[in-house]
Amino acid sequence: MSQPKVPVWVNVALIPFINIMLAFLVSGLVILAIGEDPIEAAGYLIYGAFGYDEGIGYTLYYATNFIFTGLAVSVAFKAGLFNIGGEGQAYIGGLGVGLVCLALDKTMPFYVIAPLAIIGAGVFGAAWAYIPAYLQARRGSHIVITTIMFNFIASSLMVYLIVNWLKEDGRMAPNSRTFEESAWLPYLHDFFLPLGIDIGSSPLNFAFVIALVCCVLVWGLIWHTRWGYQLRTLGTSATAASYAGIDTAKVTIWVMLISGGLAGFVGINEIMGVNHSLLLNFTAGYGFAGIAVSLMGRNHPIGIVLAAILFGALYQGGAELAFELPNITPEIVVVIQGLVILFSGALEHMFKDRIEGFFIRRAVA
Repeated sequence: MSQPKVPVWVNVALIPFINIMLAFLVSGLVILAIGEDPIEAAGYLIYGAFGYDEGIGYTLYYATNFIFTGLAVSVAFKAGLFNIGGEGQAYIGGLGVGLVCLALDKTMPFYVIAPLAIIGAGVFGAAWAYIPAYLQARRGSHIVITTIMFNFIASSLMVYLIVNWLKEDGRMAPNSRTFEESAWLPYLHDFFLPLGIDIGSSPLNFAFVIALVCCVLVWGLIWHTRWGYQLRTLGTSATAASYAGIDTAKVTIWVMLISGGLAGFVGINEIMGVNHSLLLNFTAGYGFAGIAVSLMGRNHPIGIVLAAILFGALYQGGAELAFELPNITPEIVVVIQGLVILFSGALEHMFKDRIEGFFIRRAVA
């Protein structure tokens, strides 16, 4: 007799939902402890994220970055690699975007600059992931350690380049000059308004569409190509992959190149889509939050999109919450975000065995 199996929807939907509800329950206790009404706070958070056009635009704008970094973590994780360097790869990807825009915005039209900037983001992000990948594949250095180290190296490198080479003359802030409009990604509200659809004025731009296209491409790569089969085999068992004739070192390197390129696309949204100049600290922790987005989304593009929207709602709704309730400071909002990450990541399996056991016993009965 075959062993009863747990329904797929239990791991894909039920367990993540329970973890999120537990995170919000503990967050409610924190809000109650500082003297505010958790129900009222939840209302402000939901309204800020989804209650009006501009709020929805901001939520999807934040979600765009989380989709890129979530996909980056997911691709590596499917191959058994834990890429914690998304922050640094996104940072260097933004450098690639900025250099292309600064070099071409005064001489080239948008349809020339845009594809080159996208390529620049991917190439620079992939290049920053290549060295840790090579060290893992050829020298045995652990990918977690090297990618963490490269986050700090990327931060220091960006400070040096922007302050000493790329900062606009006469400006105190460490920013490059503002790009010409030929190097700006179009805002989606400008695209929809002539069609009679008003989505409010927000930084949501065409990078969101690029993120969705990346989801489709990653889905096709992982589950419908020979390369994807090699990737998943390596993630399941490196020994079995080697026995099957798969060059595990080569797969490790190209998987990390794809992961780094996806993280680098954050620069498209932030540098080309919103800030229109090269500046410091534009990554704002998106690379680290992408780990939780990938885990919550079960390393599947559809799940990553949903988890990214949730985190985008926490960012946007949290800003509205801190504005409406003065006792809830931005630090409390960070605590709420951290609790979601904690329960969906570190404590992901806290109730998994009991829930799966319940459905197995039910199937047997």
